[in-house]
Amino acid sequence: MRYCIACRSQLPAKPVFKLENAPASAQDIPDEREVKTDVGMELLLYRCAHCGLVQFDCPPVFYYRDVIRAGGFSETMKNLRRNQYRHLIETYHLEGKRFLEVGCGGGEFLKVLTEFPVEVYGMEHRQSLVAQARAAGLQVFREFPETADQVFGKRDAALEGPFDVFLSFNFLEHQPEPDIMLQAIYHNLAEGGMGLVTVPALEYILEQGSYYELLRDHIAYYSFDTLRRLLERNGFAVLEEEMVNRDTISMIVKKQPEGEWIAQTASEQEDFPDSLAEGYAITRREIEELVRALEEEGKKLAIWGASHQGFTLAATTVLGQAAEYMMDSAPFKQGRFAPASHLPIVAPEYFDQHPVDVVIIVAPGYTDEIAGIIRSRFGRGVKILAVRTKHIESMQEATGWS
Repeated sequence: MRYCIACRSQLPAKPVFKLENAPASAQDIPDEREVKTDVGMELLLYRCAHCGLVQFDCPPVFYYRDVIRAGGFSETMKNLRRNQYRHLIETYHLEGKRFLEVGCGGGEFLKVLTEFPVEVYGMEHRQSLVAQARAAGLQVFREFPETADQVFGKRDAALEGPFDVFLSFNFLEHQPEPDIMLQAIYHNLAEGGMGLVTVPALEYILEQGSYYELLRDHIAYYSFDTLRRLLERNGFAVLEEEMVNRDTISMIVKKQPEGEWIAQTASEQEDFPDSLAEGYAITRREIEELVRALEEEGKKLAIWGASHQGFTLAATTVLGQAAEYMMDSAPFKQGRFAPASHLPIVAPEYFDQHPVDVVIIVAPGYTDEIAGIIRSRFGRGVKILAVRTKHIESMQEATGWS
C-alpha cells in the first residue's frame, strides 16, 4: 500500500504519469564494469489526494543523504546564490549570524557565502565531500537529519547549534521523510531563526511539458502550494517565495513558536494536466525527425550535458542510439556511461579528435552559458541546438551555421 511521504495519507490507485526505461539513478553513474548490468526502470508518478504532493512510489536512491552537485561549478549558479545571500542578509539584517547549509556537498555554495559577513557552517553526509569542504577551509561536519530531536554538531561543541539561519538547496526533493528533516532543522534553530529553501518547481515541469525533468533521485515534486504547506505544517512561516533560474522555487522562511504551527486540511485540487504525456510525445517526435534528417545528410550528433535531463532524454528517445557521445565539464562524470542509454560521457576536449556537426544541449538553466563555451571552443561551424520546454530550439542565427 502506497502512502504520501509528506502527510502519510494513502495514495490513489492510479498514477498520473508513467515513464518507461527511465535511468535508475542520476548520480550513481555506471563505469565500464557496472554498465554491463545497468538497466532502465519504470517510474510511476502519483499525486496525494490529501496534501497534493506529487511523488514517485519507489524507494529513494541509496545516496539520498548525499549532495552531489556538478552545477556548483557553474558561474550561473554561483551568481544566483550570491544574489540570494545578499538579499537574505541585507533584508533581514543577518550580519554576524550563524548560517548552516544542510546538505552542503563539497562546500561549493558555502564558499560563495564566505564573501559575506556571517559565520559559515555546513552539514554533509558523504565523508569524501566533508573532507573536500574542509580542505577548502570550510567548517563542515558529517551528519544527516535522521530524527526530529537530533542535536546537530554534537560531536564537536564548537559546531553545535543553535544556528540562526539554515540553507537547503535542491535537497528536500530527494528526501523520503521531508517532515522529519524539517523538524530536525527546526529544533536546531534559534528562536525566530530564518531559512532559505529551494526545490525544482513542479509548475515549470507541467507548464513546459518537460517530462525529462522527472528522475528517480527526485522522489517528490513540489509546487509553490505543496512546499508552502509542508513548511508551515512543520513550524515555518513563509515570508517570501519566488521562481528563480526559470525552474526553481525559492522560499524564505521564519521559525514559529511551537504552539503556532499551522494545522492544515485537505487541499483543493484541479485535474492533473496532460502536459507531461503531451510533452513526452512531442519531444520524442521532434528528436526522431532531427535524427532522421541528420542521417540523410550524413551529419554526426553529440550531446552536451550529463545531467538528469540528458540521461532521461537519451534513455527515453532515439537520442541515446543516435548520438556519438555525451560531453560534460564535470571531471567525476567523465569516463563513465549515461545510465540506461549507456552513451559514453567524455570531456569537451574529446571533440578535438572526434568532431561532430551538431551539438544538442540538454542542460536547461545553463543553456546560454554552455552555448557560449561551444562557440568559443569548437568554432562557428558547429550547429548548436538545445532542448528547452518540450521542443528542440535551433541557435543557428547565433552560430552562423546553415
